[in-house]
Amino acid sequence: MNLANKLTLARICIVPLYILLMELGGFIGTTLALFLFTLASITDFFDGKIARRNKTVTSLGIFLDPLADKMLISTSFICFTSIPFLRVPAWMVVAIIAREYLITGLRSIAAYKNIMIPADKTGKFKTTFQIVAILLISVILILNEYFIANPTSVYLNKYFLQYANFVNKIPFWITFTVVVFTVTSGLNYMRKYRGLLNEK
Repeated sequence: MNLANKLTLARICIVPLYILLMELGGFIGTTLALFLFTLASITDFFDGKIARRNKTVTSLGIFLDPLADKMLISTSFICFTSIPFLRVPAWMVVAIIAREYLITGLRSIAAYKNIMIPADKTGKFKTTFQIVAILLISVILILNEYFIANPTSVYLNKYFLQYANFVNKIPFWITFTVVVFTVTSGLNYMRKYRGLLNEK
């Protein structure tokens, strides 16, 4: 197994550890979870570059790379729905995951017809925006956990409580924006490749 595929598998292995840390919660748990997500995002950036540079692009890598991305991103948003402070509604996460299922199905049909659907600009932007959104929401969650763990902190009294009502609405709107980009990207794929659904 080449280095690029090993990095992709490492990203998949990070998923259960990420879930465990998010379930653990608290300042330490959420901080370590953010660290793991960041590490996984970095491997996502490098594995493709390494595969292309070393000319080691394989069918396994083509299959595992998008799968690893979907697992990590979907897991993160699902974890967010279980945290009341974040106010991330389940329907938004369902919309995000449903898009991934839909496009995966479309790619399967294309593969059956010996057609490859490459990632377009909207798809790449969608993935990048999802990663940035998860990072931002994670930082907000960590700050909240810090203030809970340090109730006597002067920052809690002066700043956090003052802006708490504003801050705890941010994850909702970040996720809503993710949904808009994700659904738009999915519709773009369906428009471009709708001919694949024609049985003729």
